[in-house]
Amino acid sequence: MPATRIEGLTDCHMHVFGPIDRYPGAPDRTYTPERMGLAEYAPVAARLGADRIVIVQPSAYGTDNRATLDGLATLGDKGRAVVVIDDSFDDATLDAYERQGVRGIRLNLMTPRITDAAAAEATLLAAGQRIARLGWHIQIYADLDLVALLAPAARKSAVPVVFDHMGGSKAAAGPDVPGFGVLLDLLKEGKCWVKLSGADIVTWETSDFSGATPFARALIAANPHQLIWGSDWPHLVHHNSGRGDAAPPAGYRPVNEEKLIEALAGWAGDEATLRAILVDNPARLYRF
Repeated sequence: MPATRIEGLTDCHMHVFGPIDRYPGAPDRTYTPERMGLAEYAPVAARLGADRIVIVQPSAYGTDNRATLDGLATLGDKGRAVVVIDDSFDDATLDAYERQGVRGIRLNLMTPRITDAAAAEATLLAAGQRIARLGWHIQIYADLDLVALLAPAARKSAVPVVFDHMGGSKAAAGPDVPGFGVLLDLLKEGKCWVKLSGADIVTWETSDFSGATPFARALIAANPHQLIWGSDWPHLVHHNSGRGDAAPPAGYRPVNEEKLIEALAGWAGDEATLRAILVDNPARLYRF
């Protein structure tokens, strides 16, 4: 952990799940969420010293944002949320979401995976036009190949574009893959934001996150003012062996979130950069 508590520290990426009888999940889900709610998260927030929390809608719930919004209502002023929508959501609903503390929408372009550049650009630009009047952003779950595919659209987007989990970087592939260079270029140009989240996914380790170091340091060097951090609690183990009611129960991996913050502090290198990532940048993006 940082040597001193950081006032306003923001966890910009966590999920809430369950109970399943109240929030059963989408018909086409690939895992069945088991309860991991704000009560279970509270000790994590306390250890981190997280004063502000952003709930991100998980794929298992599709466009049913009830669990996320109920969690947001519990958090009050210290909470924000990112939801999933489709064309059935009217402007009045989005306006209500804005009043509740929603600040963005999430696009999952991995399931099903978009491989056509024109389709990817059309999807991103249409989403941006839909939410531009609200001052929201688009959060994208992608890998580095998709980042490269989306780069032209990100440069044209009417709203900020935020890439999850270091843009889907993987330690096994290393930072020299073309997609990571594209991500760095977008960041240098101010055409995207990146979450320094999911270090355990980048490395697929739960205790040693050193494999994420070259990615994180390169991103910080590119533009520390458009980076944010999230714990990615409760560290879901993804399943793809069934759909809907046949989807297996979600599993959760044990990850030490305090070590994630320690790793971030090492990557940042100085208190001012660390504070920008944990406090100042989230305050701008989510309007805390």
